[in-house]
Amino acid sequence: MHSIELLPDEATDRAVRGVWQSLADEGLPSQSAHHHPTNRPHLTLATAEAVPAGARAALAEALAELPLPLHLTGLLRFSGRVDVLAWAVRPEAALLELHETVWRILRGTPGGDRSNPLLSPTRWVPHITLGRGRGAVWPGPDGRWLPWGATGPGTLPGWWAEARSYDSVSRTTTGIGPRTP
Repeated sequence: MHSIELLPDEATDRAVRGVWQSLADEGLPSQSAHHHPTNRPHLTLATAEAVPAGARAALAEALAELPLPLHLTGLLRFSGRVDVLAWAVRPEAALLELHETVWRILRGTPGGDRSNPLLSPTRWVPHITLGRGRGAVWPGPDGRWLPWGATGPGTLPGWWAEARSYDSVSRTTTGIGPRTP
């Protein structure tokens, strides 16, 4: 499976990793425990079984819009087979438009119809994962781990700086679109 992911600017990346470390320091499930070299804060836009050359070219064209503004807004908790603690991303118009474009490009690829339904434009909840685990619990108020922004805990502006494709079989990444200096 291949995922298309947006990567935040360096300052936002550091802020997210700081929360990862705070969770780990308290012995709570944290993405800091995931030591693979490809692990870094990201926003998943869409997935597909494969990303053929034509789709990769269309993705690069769509992702030429980067950088885009990023606004983190507070904590989200998802429960299911695996519980997830995440930092919410404000779904701004430009981000929603980019997401739908990327989703449609991959939907048209072989295996695109088997994409994760939670990533469809009607169900997508943009977020950056902070921790995950079966039966995981993160006790305390939402502001406990998040840095204080101008308008309260967890509010942080930044930029979506670049994009990549992650191949879950080979566990490798490939840059797509522009890269910031």
